[in-house]
Amino acid sequence: MVSDETMMFRVGNDENKARTVIQKVCAAMEEKGYNPINQLVGYLLSGDPAYVTSHNDARNMIRKLERDELLEELVRAYLDHDRKA
Repeated sequence: MVSDETMMFRVGNDENKARTVIQKVCAAMEEKGYNPINQLVGYLLSGDPAYVTSHNDARNMIRKLERDELLEELVRAYLDHDRKA
């Protein structure tokens, strides 16, 4: 049976935690000379934590969150920024 109803996708409300982790991880990658955008995309697509530096415990921090939580926060920040512009 196929439904025409739109499915709702909801993730836990840990946006502040995800935002903080993303900011700290990006700062650690920049300190080590990496492009945080490229590295985060690699991690989000593959799930391989090797894309994230272990500097300042960044790799352990990012692994404590599900990738869908990180994606949700990134989309939220993008849309919020787009609405304010």
